[in-house]
Amino acid sequence: MPTCSRLVLGRLFSVTLLGAALLPATNVLASETYPGKPVRIIVGYTPGGATDVITRLVASSLTEKLGQTFIVENRPGAGSNIASEYVARAKPDGYTLLVLTIQNATNMSIYKNLHYDTNKDFAPIAQFMASPSVLVTAPAVPATDLKSFIALAKSAPGKYSYASTGVGGSPHLAGEMLKARAGVDLLHVPYKGTSAALIDVTTGTVSASFMTTLGVLQQMQSGQVRPLAVAYSSRLPELPNVPTMAEAGMPDFEVVSWNGLAAPAGTPQPVIDKLSQAVEETLKSPEMQKRVRELGGEAVLRPEKAFAAYISDETQKWRKVAEKSKIELE
Repeated sequence: MPTCSRLVLGRLFSVTLLGAALLPATNVLASETYPGKPVRIIVGYTPGGATDVITRLVASSLTEKLGQTFIVENRPGAGSNIASEYVARAKPDGYTLLVLTIQNATNMSIYKNLHYDTNKDFAPIAQFMASPSVLVTAPAVPATDLKSFIALAKSAPGKYSYASTGVGGSPHLAGEMLKARAGVDLLHVPYKGTSAALIDVTTGTVSASFMTTLGVLQQMQSGQVRPLAVAYSSRLPELPNVPTMAEAGMPDFEVVSWNGLAAPAGTPQPVIDKLSQAVEETLKSPEMQKRVRELGGEAVLRPEKAFAAYISDETQKWRKVAEKSKIELE
């Protein structure tokens, strides 16, 4: 090999080694100086909703703990896909974060032309909230528990209906999962959001729905809708007399809305670790736990790796339901 070629290769090798040696130091520096400017948390829903309100509580705590302003920015639309695509393409420096929700798992299964991959394009930081779904019926429906509701539906196929907050959302998929597991024929009635669906279940226009405790707990407690079973691993303290789906005779039936923070894939690990620790400290606050409970949610912490595994499990779970029910959106 000519001498000049050896020199060039030698220099390239030296530069490569230097870059590799500097990388850990750069990551440490990123952690020590982060955050050096305001951080944006992108929410894929309109202001004032439960996800937005709880995110603002978390953002306020992170501002206090990390010494920089955490700004909540709403980018609603397309089932949260607008916000998700925006963050997936953002610079992976920790200054643009996303609130991941159950919709990021369900969207992976129902959209044909999704421009991001929930499991590949984001670096999970930590889950901070969970809100179990509850199967509720209109007060006029002559069923007081899951068993009698299923018997009622079987006695008149297609007569009874269930409301969802839109095609492909978790209430829709939960309803389809119930139909498949129970062997019943229920008419799906999609709405644009929880409020409209709740009104029609309350009045009896629609027979039933899976609704989260987040924002609808008061109606469940007051009897405006009748809670039959909680799609969760345990009973809820706020609804102590309502059995779980498993207790009611349908095991392994869990539907939980969840929120958590994520950054674009490639964000330095020390930055992820710093944010995850700050979220953990936030959720340890009794005041934070109380405020989340008042909104109908639970302050649930899943750190980075556990959160990533949970997202993967949720994606696979809802893909099976979507494929079996042939739910697909452009």
